[in-house]
Amino acid sequence: MASVSLRNIRKNYTRDVTVIRDVSLDIDDGEFIVFVGPSGCGKSTMLRMIAGLEDITGGELYIGETLANDIHASKRGIAMVFQSYALYPHMSCAENMGFALKLAGTPKAEIDSRVQRAAEILEITHLLERKPKALSGGQRQRVAIGRAIVRNPKVFLFDEPLSNLDAALRLNMRVELSKLHQELQTTMIYVTHDQVEAMTLADRIVVFHAGLIQQVGSPLDLYENPSNLFVAGFLGSPKMNLLAGVMLECGDGLASLSLQQGMIVSARCNASHLRVHDKVTMGIRPEHIRLVSADTAGALAAQVDLIEHLGDVVLAYIEIPGIHEVLCMKLPGSAPALAYGDRIHIAFPPEHVLLFDHEGNALPRLPA
Repeated sequence: MASVSLRNIRKNYTRDVTVIRDVSLDIDDGEFIVFVGPSGCGKSTMLRMIAGLEDITGGELYIGETLANDIHASKRGIAMVFQSYALYPHMSCAENMGFALKLAGTPKAEIDSRVQRAAEILEITHLLERKPKALSGGQRQRVAIGRAIVRNPKVFLFDEPLSNLDAALRLNMRVELSKLHQELQTTMIYVTHDQVEAMTLADRIVVFHAGLIQQVGSPLDLYENPSNLFVAGFLGSPKMNLLAGVMLECGDGLASLSLQQGMIVSARCNASHLRVHDKVTMGIRPEHIRLVSADTAGALAAQVDLIEHLGDVVLAYIEIPGIHEVLCMKLPGSAPALAYGDRIHIAFPPEHVLLFDHEGNALPRLPA
């Protein structure tokens, strides 16, 4: 096992094409870190640089205490699991899992022992004699993970390993990967564009955008306290509701802003560095919008555009007259039945309203 440290890492393909811009990050020994972000943000390139599959243009990469920039990929003590499985079709599962050890000259008895141990951890002992064509997608991915386990690496790297699986298999494999991390206690770095995978697997999430790290933190911290508009809009399903407004009252307590058509919303945050009439963006999660009666203080009239019944929850897509954006409201499945065209009243609790300044940076929230 080993820690991983990135110090001012840069990656340029040409003078004009920069995909990683001065990234610094410390990953603890035994930590499960997830790189997440949209396509083209640089997360997979960063993973490939750690693996030694891409050259580092600038900065320093440490694996443990060792500077690894110029160490060959095969000597870094890293095992990588790819999206495509990359299994040899003419070999059995056992042969696929032990092939790297065979190339390294490991004695056959040790190869067999390591393969058997990995198969027991992944519960694929009964599949060892099969060839890849006789396996399901989930089973092939387990074999690919097993091939990484037998190498006893210092660090595991996963590059979107579940993206080729159907929804049910992805759920099962997320559970298996979490159990695997608990069993091995090895440093794992996992790349995905799927925020659900990021939220459920990670000790910490690293959000990438345009080659830069936007925020690093625990899944709950990033969900509840996004540092900027990009993180706020990217994490969460359904995503955060965002509305434009202007400041009416600024201070280090209860701030007020005006939405379109003069509707007033309050937020419990420190807005002391802003001024009246400054442009801001208000954010609120779907589950924090409240369904209220018309006489409730701060109630806003709205109309239901669409209802999605998901069993335990109901998603209501609503419009507030004068505001162009459609808002999503998440209600318990036991909530009063709503239907298309219903006229309702909603409220935004100040303790759940987030504010972002004109540069997109979050204003500090205050305890309720």
